[in-house]
Amino acid sequence: MFGTLSSAEIETARLKRNLGITCNLGFSCTGFGGMRFQGEDMVPQRGDDDDEEDQVVTETTPFQFQQPLLHQQQKFVVGYALTSKKKKSFLQPKLEVLARRKGIFFVAIDLNRPLSEQGPFDVVLHKLLGKEWHEVIEDYREKHPEVTVLDPPGAIQRIYNRQSMLQGMADLNLSDCSGSLLVPKQMVVLKDSAASADKVVEAGLKFPLVAKPLWIDGTAKSHQLFLAYDRRSLAELDPPLVLQEFVNHGGVLFKVFVVGDVIKVMRRFSLPNVSNCEKAKVDGVFQFPRVSSAAASADNADLDPCVAELPPKPFLEALVKELRSLLGLRLFNIDMIREHGSKNTFYVIDINYFPGYGKMPEYEQVFVDFFQNLAQTKHKKRQHCK
Repeated sequence: MFGTLSSAEIETARLKRNLGITCNLGFSCTGFGGMRFQGEDMVPQRGDDDDEEDQVVTETTPFQFQQPLLHQQQKFVVGYALTSKKKKSFLQPKLEVLARRKGIFFVAIDLNRPLSEQGPFDVVLHKLLGKEWHEVIEDYREKHPEVTVLDPPGAIQRIYNRQSMLQGMADLNLSDCSGSLLVPKQMVVLKDSAASADKVVEAGLKFPLVAKPLWIDGTAKSHQLFLAYDRRSLAELDPPLVLQEFVNHGGVLFKVFVVGDVIKVMRRFSLPNVSNCEKAKVDGVFQFPRVSSAAASADNADLDPCVAELPPKPFLEALVKELRSLLGLRLFNIDMIREHGSKNTFYVIDINYFPGYGKMPEYEQVFVDFFQNLAQTKHKKRQHCK
C-alpha cells in the first residue's frame, strides 16, 4: 500500500509529470539517465493479414506517462512515402514502439508539399510508382546527398520490368560457393500472343511455360501468373508478358528476404512437378495460386527433406552480396527454386523491391537494427569530417 502523501509531495509529483518525467507515486524517481519506457515488455503483436485493422497502443496503468526521447540520444528520422496498404502492413505498432526506444521516428511525407521543404530526414523510405515521383526523389537525392534514400528509383525501376530484372545473373561471381545459380529460359511477348508460338519454338523454350506480366505496376494483376501447357493456350494470354520455362522444383519455393546485410529465408508452397505424362494429356492455361500470402507457408509442413532443405548459407550470402552490387538495392527479396532431383542447383525466378516484410518473422527488430546501423554509419562520417 502507498503511504499518505502530503500536498507538497503531490505538487512535486505533478510538476515532474508536467516536465515529462515518468514516476510511480510512492517510489523514488531517478534522473533522466536512469529512465526507461514504462511497459516496455508489453509490445503489441502484429496480425498476419495485410488488410486487418491497425492496432492502437494505449496506456492504462495509473500514474504512468510516456517518456520523451532521452535528450542525450540522437534522434533519427525516417521519412516515408508509402501506399496506404504498404503503410498498414509495414508500420505496425510493434515496429514503431521498438524504433522509438532507439530514438528512431517515422514521419509521413506530405505528397502535396515540396519534399525539400520537409524534414530534415536521415532516411527517406519509399515505394511509390510513377514518373512524377521518380523525378521528385531523384532531384531530392541530388540536393540532399546526406540523406539515405531507400532505394534509388532508377535501381527500383529495373526490377519493375521482368525482362531486365534477371539480366546479369549469369555474370555473378558464385564459383566458390556450395551451389550453382541459373535463370529459366525466357522470352518477351509484346503483342499478339497467338503469333508468338513459332517464336517460342525458335527460342528453344519447352512447354509448359510460366506466363507473367512484363511490368510490375503495384496492381494485383501484375502479380498474376499462369501456366501455359501448349501452343494454342498462348492465345488466351494478354501481352505484354514474359514466357519462362517451367522448372520442376518439388512444389516448394524459397522466399529470400534481404534487409541490408540480413538474410531471412522462408518456404512457400508452389506448383507441383509436371510429369511427361501430364504434359501429354493436359492443355490450356492454369492460373497460379498466390504464394506470397502467409497461408501458403510451408515452413511447418511435413516435406521431403530433399525438397525442404534451405539453400546453403554461404551460397545465399554470396548471392545476396553480388545482387546488392548488381541491383543497387538494400531492400528486396528473391524468389528461388531448387531444381528437382538436384542437390544445390537453384533458379532465380523473380525479384521484388520492398516486399511484404510483415510476413517475415521478427521483421520489426531486423529493421530497427538496420536503421541503427545506418545511424551509426552516418555518425562516423560526421566525426570523420570534423
